[in-house]
Amino acid sequence: IVTNYHVVAEVRKRPNTELRVVLADRTAYTAALIGVAPDNDLAVVQITAPKDRLKPITVGTSEDLKVGQKAYAIGNPFGLSLTMTKGLISSLNRIIESPSGTKISKAIQTDAAINPGNSGGPLLDKVGRLIGVNTSIATPNGGNVGIGFAIPVDTVNRVVTELIQTGR
Repeated sequence: IVTNYHVVAEVRKRPNTELRVVLADRTAYTAALIGVAPDNDLAVVQITAPKDRLKPITVGTSEDLKVGQKAYAIGNPFGLSLTMTKGLISSLNRIIESPSGTKISKAIQTDAAINPGNSGGPLLDKVGRLIGVNTSIATPNGGNVGIGFAIPVDTVNRVVTELIQTGR
């Protein structure tokens, strides 16, 4: 399971803290942290669940995204689970800051409502393919003002493959 590094960062600081993943059907599983990439704000966790409980998302590409195309963000904003918002890709190739302070290039900017709690959730295209991982917002007050960012799926594919193979 792919998420943001900043979502699991506290677990790394507190070794006795349990990491749990709750699926859409409300079943919860203890997760193992497989690898983290703070410079890309990505992490991989693993759960042991029956295969019929897991519904993988089809992975798209971010190379051919266009400004104005529809985007859907899924997450748990402000603790409201299973929330989906709709918007547009507002811009491409934005540069945002990672939790480690490095710059993440090629970020997707969207006006789909992304709020605290959406982090680590998928950004989907109109046919439900993963195009990014929701990561942050630009806000003067802590809530959505129409500027959200996602790590592009092409970066996710590259980084996650390395994390699974090496753990770093």
